[in-house]
Amino acid sequence: MFQKTQVLHGHEDWVRGVEFAINGQDVYLASCAQDSLIRIWKIFPKSVTESLKIDDEDEANFIKLKENILTVKEGGEQFTYAVTLESVLAGHENSVYAVHWQPSFLKDGSVVQPMSLLSASMDKTMILWEPDEETGVWLEQVRVGEVGGNTLGFYGCQFSPDKSMILAHAFHGALHLWSRNPAKHEEWIPMVVISGHFNSVQGLRWDPDGEFIITVGTDQTTRLFAPWIRSGQKQVTWHEIARPQIHGYDMQCIAMIGRFQFVSGADEKVLRVFSATRNFIENFSRISNMSMETLLLNDHSNFPEGATVPALGLSNKAVFHGDLNSQSVQEQESFNSVSDQYSQPYFQPHVLTEPPPEDHLLQNTLWPEVQKLYGHGYEIFSVACNRAGTIVASACKASKKEHAVIILWSTTSWKQIQSLSFHNLTVTQMAFSPDDKFLLAVSRDRNWSLWRKQEEIPTESVPPFRLCANTDKNTSVHSRIIWSCDWTPDSNFFVTGSRDKKVIVWGNCQVPDLMGEKSCTSVKPCSTLLDTEDSVTAVSVNQGIAFQGRYIIAVGLDCGKINLYKWQYNVTPNDWVKAYEIEQR
Repeated sequence: MFQKTQVLHGHEDWVRGVEFAINGQDVYLASCAQDSLIRIWKIFPKSVTESLKIDDEDEANFIKLKENILTVKEGGEQFTYAVTLESVLAGHENSVYAVHWQPSFLKDGSVVQPMSLLSASMDKTMILWEPDEETGVWLEQVRVGEVGGNTLGFYGCQFSPDKSMILAHAFHGALHLWSRNPAKHEEWIPMVVISGHFNSVQGLRWDPDGEFIITVGTDQTTRLFAPWIRSGQKQVTWHEIARPQIHGYDMQCIAMIGRFQFVSGADEKVLRVFSATRNFIENFSRISNMSMETLLLNDHSNFPEGATVPALGLSNKAVFHGDLNSQSVQEQESFNSVSDQYSQPYFQPHVLTEPPPEDHLLQNTLWPEVQKLYGHGYEIFSVACNRAGTIVASACKASKKEHAVIILWSTTSWKQIQSLSFHNLTVTQMAFSPDDKFLLAVSRDRNWSLWRKQEEIPTESVPPFRLCANTDKNTSVHSRIIWSCDWTPDSNFFVTGSRDKKVIVWGNCQVPDLMGEKSCTSVKPCSTLLDTEDSVTAVSVNQGIAFQGRYIIAVGLDCGKINLYKWQYNVTPNDWVKAYEIEQR
């Protein structure tokens, strides 16, 4: 049983962190709080203080620290300890959330590594504190951290065992790592760390050439991951190399328009279109060891140098080479006030040969926003782009048919070209067929709709797409929300997955060719019902045809499992063959 023996007063706001450290015969306690201060308390046996003798004539000049006495009983014996305030460390400009000790290290009786204290704060910095060798006063030795960026500060910190590295983790879900420069001990270098989303990932897309992926999540970021081959090594590892969008709303969906352009949707009524920067393309080429087309790299007119976020706004603004020159002139001028020094984070071009650290990701890897698309009445929920990159389809959350429309956008003019009305509730996912002749949509209303591209040139009387097949309350096989859909690579079949734990392959069962001139109104289930063990939240078809004409279909379940199946048309009743199961972690 624990009993309260002493209360230490001093902090004026919430205490956020405490940690003990043993150094020789003494015990140290570090505490940090929202008052931006760190307090170091020394705990030692009372007998030590009693043995100290002070001359009478010196007693008047001696400032005795207030001692807090605590008594501990153990094994029938009573031990008395004194607690004194050793030091108050003031260096942070915001709440201090964590402290971590690195005790002194002795070798052959001599101190090889002095006692150190690491602190992490909401001011986006970490400070390394050490006592002065002569006076014993605790002084700031090193300060590392971030400047700018749409983030909060550090939440915790840690030393590596040999004190060669210091690590912080932040409120925005990232790790920050610095390593001591062996040649210059007072210098600390940012290092590559593991990074990624810290909340649900809502959408993922490969670039058309399959060399990187872009993801969006409810942590309000869009992140780009690519392979990295370390110099002198053959092993390939994937890392986050860019954060094109840092938003103010939870992200919900994404679609690639081209190699270096994407459209994203969030919990707002607006779609946003982003294009890559020249600095990103060059760094991506170096990090992934992939050669870009010469025309792409040299065409500076189409790609700005970088992007930055204005002080007031959510839209990333393009930064061109001329802007960098004017920015350099401004930096050379003297600052008129403290606020001028931190008025706005600026893009700084860097030559990278390895994945960037967190501060670079936050500030220098943004992509400029080139277009906003207005038209939906509620939060954007799903978006898709055809393979040619000419049409974008989007849908929003809806509880009525009038809001559940699919809007088609032209990527050349960024104007609406058609509104597709059929569903009564939110369209959960859309997919263009690989041949770009069909658009498939699935919905919360448990139905799917299939839209065919018109052969004629679109006019007012001839819309670009027309409804050619759908399910209704009489023909719907699914009894719950249809969450996901995908096409086979030959555009002959499509797959749907639902909360009712069913996966179904659809197509023209008489002649499995939706591309012909025949009507596609006879689209029906072409497979037996695949009954899974849990709600189906995702389906995807391998874009290569499996051995002997079978399709490989991945099915993601609500429990976290991913099952791989082989499916073959017109092989009943064993058309589904389970090939592999990936367990949840």
